[in-house]
Amino acid sequence: MPQITGLGHVGIYAEDLMKQRDFYSRVMGLKIADEDLENRGMVFMSADPVAEHHEFVLMKGRVTSDDAKVIQQISFKVPTIDDLRGYKRRLEEENITIERIVSHGNAFGMYFFDPEGNRVEVYYRTGFPVPQPYGDPIDLERSDQELLSDARELLVTKQPAK
Repeated sequence: MPQITGLGHVGIYAEDLMKQRDFYSRVMGLKIADEDLENRGMVFMSADPVAEHHEFVLMKGRVTSDDAKVIQQISFKVPTIDDLRGYKRRLEEENITIERIVSHGNAFGMYFFDPEGNRVEVYYRTGFPVPQPYGDPIDLERSDQELLSDARELLVTKQPAK
């Protein structure tokens, strides 16, 4: 049987391509690998364009009613808990409301919305195989060791989904 080795990239439509381009490049830190703003209205973005040309694509042309929910969420991995703290500071500086910061046991996730109302998550993988769904609020002011210790304990307690 053929096998998928991972997700290649995600593309979303944007009403205001330039506003979304600014948010994902300046605030989120994605690099613009290529773009065609004049003809097709596309921006190809990546965390590392040398390793992966594009992981995320913006394309002009979102056409939906105002209450349509077309994307459940867009999630970006970060290498350290301190990177989560850095995004928290950056989002607060941009006056972007953080919806919640939680431990899923297997990851610590921070949730917020982009300028067009798409839910975005930035997350750190803990490596602990905690059953999902699970999510308890966490305080990123606590030390890495304290946060990871709490997540590790979930393996023993196997708390039910919340």
